[in-house]
Amino acid sequence: MGMDKIIKRKKWPLKRVVLYASVGLAVGLVLIMLITGRESSLNIKKERLTISAVFFGPFQEDIPIIGNVLPIDTRYLDTIEGGVVEKIYVENGVMVKRGDSILTLSNTDLLINIMRSEAEVNRASNDLRATRLSLEQNRLRLETQLTEVDFDLRKQKRLYERNKILYKEGLISKEEYENIKDQYDYLVKKRQLTNESQKTDLFFQKQQISQMGKSLQRMQKNLELVKQRQENLTIQAPIDGLLTSFKAEIGESIPSGERIGKLDVMEGFKVRAEIDEHYLNRIEVGRIGTFDFAEKNHTLITTKIYQEVKDGKFEVDLIFKNSEPPGIRRGQTLHIKLALSETQEALQLSRGGFYQSTGGNWVYVVDPSGEFATKRDIQLNRQNTRFFEVMKGLEIGEKVITSSYENFGNIERLNLK
Repeated sequence: MGMDKIIKRKKWPLKRVVLYASVGLAVGLVLIMLITGRESSLNIKKERLTISAVFFGPFQEDIPIIGNVLPIDTRYLDTIEGGVVEKIYVENGVMVKRGDSILTLSNTDLLINIMRSEAEVNRASNDLRATRLSLEQNRLRLETQLTEVDFDLRKQKRLYERNKILYKEGLISKEEYENIKDQYDYLVKKRQLTNESQKTDLFFQKQQISQMGKSLQRMQKNLELVKQRQENLTIQAPIDGLLTSFKAEIGESIPSGERIGKLDVMEGFKVRAEIDEHYLNRIEVGRIGTFDFAEKNHTLITTKIYQEVKDGKFEVDLIFKNSEPPGIRRGQTLHIKLALSETQEALQLSRGGFYQSTGGNWVYVVDPSGEFATKRDIQLNRQNTRFFEVMKGLEIGEKVITSSYENFGNIERLNLK
């Protein structure tokens, strides 16, 4: 048997040693950070921070809104009837008086309807006139018939009364008397029937005339409405004002309900602002807004709230509480602070960039020594353009870092240098 061969153990390459050492060091550092993370700190210069003191004082919740200056009243010009532009009386951007004509449309279909309605009214009027004439003729005919029956009846009555006496005295026969009596009874009945027939005929003819008269009135009213539609083809200014957004060309076809322009009253202004729909239930008529203009503070009051929400916003109208600021013009933009509550005493903290990082759930509170600041959970409530209302977590006089926390990560302590 041969002797066993001795195998020499190979040494690790230097590169592998360095790699494993680096990995071990990294893992160690991670473990150290996990273990000591709660006590992590960061050195930072004080002059790079904004530090604000917590205080107690008057607080009013408000929100910043942007408003645009508009005329105090605007009337929109919409076509009631559609048609083709036949004549334009004024140009865009001019002042007009109430009742001034702005443009006239032509509408062939409407004109045909007017002519048709006029023909129907004339025909109904002629029919009513003919029926009334027929009624009068029939009334005269019936009265003539009744007069003749009355005449015959009077003659027969006298004859009957004479022969009644003669019959009692036996001067005429019974047959002759009864013939005369039958003739008299016949005329009495005939007179009664003639009178009833006359009343019935006249009643139905009067009803017919009444119905025709009502029908004619309806036709005349319809004709008036159609003619009024024709009047609506001429658009007139409803108020005195400046004509704006007016665009129309001769020969252009404009449908009914189309907006062709608007009239702005130039005797005053209002402000219209958009507000986030989040505040829709909190905005009321009478809310106060303030803004600065020409180095003076001015007050606005909400007068109208538009409930329609568009693109996450709704609109409100505000008017100037006192006189309008001199020099203010239509179309100007105003930065307004709109109050959402009455003024009340509250614990407050200045607004700042910290809110974007913490959502108001925690802040860095500066130690009384001024050498460091630590994280603390807090609760904020209402806000205005300058301050937050503090509900808990802070006390009067404590100092808080209110500038941005963007570069602080999850550091628990800031060492202030």
